[in-house]
Amino acid sequence: MPKLLAALDKPRLAAYARNLRFYQGEQWPAQRQGSGARRLTLNYARTLIDKVTSYVTADVRLEVRPPTLTGQPTEAQLAAAREAELVLAGIADENGLERLDYETETDAAVLGDGAYKVTWDASRGRVVITAPDVQGIWAWYDPYDPRRLMRVAHRYLITAASAAALGVGVSRDVLAVEDWTAETVELWVDQVKVESRDNVYGFVPFVVYPNLPVPKSPWGVSDIEAVRGAAEETNRVFSALSRILELSGNPIAVLAGVESSTDIAVAPGAVWELPGEAKAYLLDLLSGGGARVHIDYLDAVYRAIHDLGEVPRTAFGDNARSLSGVALEIELQPLQQKVLRKRIIRGDVYRRRAEMSLALLDMFTGTAHSGAGQVAHTWGTITPSDPNQDVTRESARVGAGLSSAAAAMGRLGEEDPSSEWAAILREREELPAAGAEVGGGPGSEGA
Repeated sequence: MPKLLAALDKPRLAAYARNLRFYQGEQWPAQRQGSGARRLTLNYARTLIDKVTSYVTADVRLEVRPPTLTGQPTEAQLAAAREAELVLAGIADENGLERLDYETETDAAVLGDGAYKVTWDASRGRVVITAPDVQGIWAWYDPYDPRRLMRVAHRYLITAASAAALGVGVSRDVLAVEDWTAETVELWVDQVKVESRDNVYGFVPFVVYPNLPVPKSPWGVSDIEAVRGAAEETNRVFSALSRILELSGNPIAVLAGVESSTDIAVAPGAVWELPGEAKAYLLDLLSGGGARVHIDYLDAVYRAIHDLGEVPRTAFGDNARSLSGVALEIELQPLQQKVLRKRIIRGDVYRRRAEMSLALLDMFTGTAHSGAGQVAHTWGTITPSDPNQDVTRESARVGAGLSSAAAAMGRLGEEDPSSEWAAILREREELPAAGAEVGGGPGSEGA
């Protein structure tokens, strides 16, 4: 397996490395890296990725929906679903999923793919969720069901001490490879197989997913690919304009009609004696609107970056027209569509990760949370909203019979709409009884 991986997916791994360097600011062609000319780097690619990532991962909420095939869920089913939600919330807290998801989303946007690994830690008796570096992941899928992982190889670096604990004596850090299928697990250290055992999980405990899909490929595409050319051009034009402005502040002296340049001192206050036919003048690089041409072109490239990145300037707080409501949503629609495409993929990823977590917990602790219902995620809104307007709109929907109260509460951000609605109904039943007790004494006819 280690030898096999060394020859696999070289173009994919090279693209990962290239995109990572670009995100970190290495955005000039290699032939210009060693030149002494000024090279400005305005890292728009990083800014756009960080902005979109913050939108994608904003206000993600998990819920377990009890089965409804037989009609309304029973109290027992609702309680089981609520308990499963609390268990998943506990797993999220133990693993710091809020931070892990943000970091992994950034990785996926930069590299083009992301991955999660869900395992059981017997020593601590809990589910462990990690995000392995996708640069060390190889995946094989079922040809009849492309969403089903058949095999995953995970390669990573371990220390010499860790290798010695596994029976491999080395004096340096070495590569380890885990080879997972639904039936077996093999571990290789420095090209030596040190372990081969049955996979007690019964499934491959990885979720590998694309940042954005590529047709007919399990691997995705980086957000950097869309803006790479425009970002490189922005750096080039900004650098050229910077040099022009620098030279305009230190003007170039031009001598015309001079055959020899000996004894011409270049120093402040220097006096030159020139022949009668010779002329001396300063070269004005800003005359004729030369700088304006660069600025206009730079503005066009700047707009292209926002168009290609699908992140309007309004997303950065530049709302000069004071747009709000529907107008603001239309202005931010390119960003909303990009975030929606990503959330469709991430919702499926988070669901499978949660299902694996519950399956492992049931397997090793004897619980039965996997059957509590379907795991789903809700997402926060992209555009700012007015809570009062939202409540008015949802009240009108419920009053017109177009939505249930529980669904309206879910859209308004209530974490457990079913339980909250049940509490409201109990309160409504208790209020008339409380009123009758207060006014039910003698002489209460005029109350």
